[in-house]
Amino acid sequence: MNLFATVLTHAAPSANYRGESAENRAVIQKITKDRFEYAIISPEAIRNALREGLRALGLPCNRERLEDEEQLAVQFTTFPDAEKWADDFFMGWLVAAGSKDRTKYLKEIKEKEGRDPAAFTFKRDSILRMNMAVALEPYRHNTVFTQSPQQLNSPWQNAQNSQLLHRETVFTAYQYPFALNLEDCRKKPEWTRALLRAISQLNNVAGNHARSYFEMAPASVVVRLTPCLAAGYNTYGFEIADRTQTHLFPEVVEGILAGDFPGNEFYLGGKLVRDMDEKTSSTLSQKGTVLDRNAARLLDLVGDQAFAAGEQS
Repeated sequence: MNLFATVLTHAAPSANYRGESAENRAVIQKITKDRFEYAIISPEAIRNALREGLRALGLPCNRERLEDEEQLAVQFTTFPDAEKWADDFFMGWLVAAGSKDRTKYLKEIKEKEGRDPAAFTFKRDSILRMNMAVALEPYRHNTVFTQSPQQLNSPWQNAQNSQLLHRETVFTAYQYPFALNLEDCRKKPEWTRALLRAISQLNNVAGNHARSYFEMAPASVVVRLTPCLAAGYNTYGFEIADRTQTHLFPEVVEGILAGDFPGNEFYLGGKLVRDMDEKTSSTLSQKGTVLDRNAARLLDLVGDQAFAAGEQS
């Protein structure tokens, strides 16, 4: 069984995930879709926040971000161990080492950590597959100016004069997909349920010291549990229906209604369900689709159903 999902966040002002600054201009990273530019947030930034979310939920995590360094920096408690650390289990690793370093590392693994070096691998693929978050609304060249004051009579000083800061900003929701092979997760069902819970509470996703508070937890979510090896639908399928910020996922909803997709493989949650008319929600339920007005509660249910479905298969 495979789990495929698309998360849609709430809309809010955002200056997240900056690229290289041009003088005092903080530039949002973007991609071009059709004729417009759309702000993005990388899966690496999301995964970093997920590590912290897993840690906050009480799961053991190997990697830790070091904040007070001259560049982005992390430290690891031990060599990677998928049996011991949840972040290693879900996100994999790469220990780049030549033959001399490999011999040295394997010796340390045996002597300092008491592990069998024959069972250690220097690289492991990520079980959690993610793609970048893409804004629903195109970038409109909005900018915000703020002024950093001159520091006087201070024990330290960052600049000689007051600085005018130029920050690109968007007001939008973001959507991003993720996927899990449940067979890969079978050894750690509780960790997998906690991962889905961390996604349902995802926060503090930011790149390059971004200061804006923007929640990446789902306002709406579409999930498919299926033996198929691909999602089979557009994983960036959320659309804005009107100016009231009603969001639709027409390919899946209309596809289930038309019999293009097996309704009993789909789980829909959050605002997407709350905005549905009664006839549509009733028909989807009759076709076996699970609907929940609360996206976080739906992901908890999916976590339970995922392994029940896998055991039945």
